[in-house]
Amino acid sequence: MEYSNVLSKQFNIREEYATNIINLLDEGNTIPFIARYRKEMHGSMDDQLIREFSEKLEYLRNLDKRREEIKKLIDEQEKLNDELSAAIDAAETLSELEDIYRPYRPKRKTRASVAKEKGLEPLALEILSQEKSFNPSNSAESYVNEEKGVLTPEEAISGAMDIIAEQVSDDSEVRKRIRNLVNIHGIIRSVASDPEKESVYTQYYDYSEPVKKIANHRILAVNRGEKEGFLKVSVECDEERPLKSIYSLVNKDTNPVCTDIIKEACNDAYQRLIYPSIEREIRNNLTETASEDSMKVFALNLRQLLMQPPVKGRTVLGLDPGYRTGCKVAVVDETGKVLDTTVIYPTHSERKIQESKDKILTFIKKYNVDIISIGNGTASKETEIFAVDVIKEANRKVMYMVVSEAGASVYSASKLAANELPELDLTLRSAVSIARRLQDPLAELVKIDPKAIGVGQYQHDMPQKRLAETLDGVVESCVNSVGADLNTASPALLSRVAGLNSTVCKNIVKYREENGAFNSRAELKKVPKLGPKAYEQCAGFLRVSESKNPFDNTAVHPESYSSAKSLLSTLNYSDKEIKLGNYSDLQTRASDFGTKKLADIIGIGLPTLDDIVKELSKPGRDPRDELPAPMLRTDVLDIKDLKEGMELKGTVRNVIDFGVFVDIGVHQDGLVHISQICDKYIKHPSEVLKVGDIVNVKIITVDPDKNRISLTMKF
Repeated sequence: MEYSNVLSKQFNIREEYATNIINLLDEGNTIPFIARYRKEMHGSMDDQLIREFSEKLEYLRNLDKRREEIKKLIDEQEKLNDELSAAIDAAETLSELEDIYRPYRPKRKTRASVAKEKGLEPLALEILSQEKSFNPSNSAESYVNEEKGVLTPEEAISGAMDIIAEQVSDDSEVRKRIRNLVNIHGIIRSVASDPEKESVYTQYYDYSEPVKKIANHRILAVNRGEKEGFLKVSVECDEERPLKSIYSLVNKDTNPVCTDIIKEACNDAYQRLIYPSIEREIRNNLTETASEDSMKVFALNLRQLLMQPPVKGRTVLGLDPGYRTGCKVAVVDETGKVLDTTVIYPTHSERKIQESKDKILTFIKKYNVDIISIGNGTASKETEIFAVDVIKEANRKVMYMVVSEAGASVYSASKLAANELPELDLTLRSAVSIARRLQDPLAELVKIDPKAIGVGQYQHDMPQKRLAETLDGVVESCVNSVGADLNTASPALLSRVAGLNSTVCKNIVKYREENGAFNSRAELKKVPKLGPKAYEQCAGFLRVSESKNPFDNTAVHPESYSSAKSLLSTLNYSDKEIKLGNYSDLQTRASDFGTKKLADIIGIGLPTLDDIVKELSKPGRDPRDELPAPMLRTDVLDIKDLKEGMELKGTVRNVIDFGVFVDIGVHQDGLVHISQICDKYIKHPSEVLKVGDIVNVKIITVDPDKNRISLTMKF
């Protein structure tokens, strides 16, 4: 298969670009490196698109591998001919390939295989030929054979019908037609296994929807209800159309007696063999599509969460709420270094509450705490109310924010946390994590399995390997788009940098410990096991703010340093300006000179020139700083304080298929249904909203007993 030709059409890019991407991937280049530093070779495709390209390339290669396997297997049966070989070559999907191979696949014992063992295949073929003069009953008499277990002509015809049924069910064109018909006219139906039993699936106890219209989140919901034993799910389709379609392919209408036998065999084939198989296939396809869609939503939410703006230069006090075991406290300085820890009991007696308040006020005064970061788990609401009371008595301006504590307990019990915070009890480590994830969400959340971060829907029902690959790709993309400080990045953060593996990351940290801070990117070459290829892939994503070379603190790749110098020289920057790294007017100078002319003089492509200009204009730039800052609070609301019509400001916490959940400052997030997001029609909330967005909402309804808040953004 000409992969570049096929992929260029699928991704609507020039074939030359497709060829270049394939070659770059095959040469062992990472996707972030290709996306960032080889733009001229692929037309500036982003890393997400290149990742999709890579996945599609792998699919096509697996398709070709399976194509050759099938040809070999059929050839070993001495049944491969030019026509069949051409059909195999023309198949565009694995599903089509498997349909072609189906008649040749070794089968377990079936009714048809038993009939063939009894020597009834010639009779089946005679019936299928439907010769006008052929009499099935007369012919069947000659197949009566007591030794083979065929006792009567009727048994012979019955066995022949089993062979015909299997042959019909194995026909790729038959399966294709039935699949299409069920996709168009089929109905997904779910009923209760026990109508008297209460569950979260009551809306699906008597539910039906066309296969072609059912929403992905409903597919996942009925699947889970079925898995948990609350629902029975099926795909229903009127038999008339499918059977007519099968008859039209098989029946010649030249022999009425044969026609009746064939129709009966076709009915049997459809009900016993074809439909159950197609039903499974369609449900699998629906689940696969729903899973892929859900994983995309999860990936999008994760990206937005990881790319939340960091709260820089602030001392943070982290609170990990709890009832019986108390609330764990950790104070970290602006670099994330742990200054102090303790445990308080703000939900116990009046005496304990006062003691807790005194401890926190002491910490605020002693360490000049700027922000309190509160985990949103058990006892979060009570802890939030407690924090607001403390803030009112503090001797300085302190704000607070409730952050997701998803994955904090996973991190605190991990080997990584034990290595980072060996002196702390694992319960206190989670408070450190809650404080740090406000300071720098990306640096902290990369330490946690992305699946544990909890910004998806039905994530436990996804194919876990595929989900892990998808989310790991998002984490890798985020880390490389922001970059990592070579002298402060944790091993967990470094391991997500393009080209670095866990062994090399440990060696980088060990080198730092033994030799002190890196003074340049070039010094990376001294790290054991970090070879030329790894250096090429990772160097541009690592920052060295301490370097004498100002380029080392930008995303300009070392391979482009000479081009960057040539750029500055051409635009008449002095040696002093270059040494100081002061190029604030670079974009203006480049624009006035003419970027096309400039690129030609330097000998680089326009995309690379644009990137160099952008990076040198803002050395050490963090793309997250350009996003709206997180919303900090000083007061708290209770769900009982909410009234219909009340207008509030909130933060989007999760985006799912049917709406978004918004934190409005009470313990329970409110739901903005997709129909309440905006006046125009949208297929998915992610078209207009993302995790972390600050939005204005109005209360529609409040149900304190069920902890449900309905919101609207349409006012």
